[in-house]
Amino acid sequence: VTRQKHAKKIMGFYKHNFQFREPFQVLLDGTFCQAALRNKIQIREQLPGYLDGAAQLCTTRCVIKELESLGKALYGAKLIAQRFEVRSCSHHKNPVSGSTCLLSMIEDGNPHHFFIATQDQDLSNKVKRKPGIPLLFIIQNTMVLDKPSPKSLAFVQKLQTNQLVPEYQKQSIVELKEKEGLVKQEGEKRRKRKRTGGPNPLSCLKKKKKKTQEGQEPSAEKKKRRKRKRNRVKAEAMQSVQKNEGE
Repeated sequence: VTRQKHAKKIMGFYKHNFQFREPFQVLLDGTFCQAALRNKIQIREQLPGYLDGAAQLCTTRCVIKELESLGKALYGAKLIAQRFEVRSCSHHKNPVSGSTCLLSMIEDGNPHHFFIATQDQDLSNKVKRKPGIPLLFIIQNTMVLDKPSPKSLAFVQKLQTNQLVPEYQKQSIVELKEKEGLVKQEGEKRRKRKRTGGPNPLSCLKKKKKKTQEGQEPSAEKKKRRKRKRNRVKAEAMQSVQKNEGE
């Protein structure tokens, strides 16, 4: 129970941070198959229960070729590996060692989300230098999921601080935006968004009344009357002066 709780916690780490999903893709090499045979482990039956999810076991043609080249000593391991799905690799014409082939399958950020199952210590060390690759091995008669490597932990820390985004995630985000129609097409002009608000405050100002001709006429008439009144006062004053002089 403790071992399964430990594995469940590690799987949660890879599911949350590296998007691992069922069925889990497990790449096995000859050393893992040989250890399972020696310790009487039924990989196909026991591994899904340990990982708490469906698992798809697979290997490569290079691994099978390597087991065939090693002769009768690894004949049983070869029979086990041949039962698994054979994934295509880039070494069709020139087969390479099993460890080299498996390393080539997890290049470019492990886009297919492979697990690596091996007893090869050198291969395990190289796998640990790459972030986001779960590692399986056998101790005595027990399968063990290794804890996340320092590289994986450092990678996740950078993700959490928004300093690094894996390429496959960038591509997924772009594809999702295109699917939802959120990506702006080339040459398309950005439309200004109309803001909802009240009326223009300048339009609320009271308009000044224009002076009409009718409004100007009374003012001119008043001026004329005042001028006539002044002339009349002056004329009366002159008459009064003249009258006084005549007396």
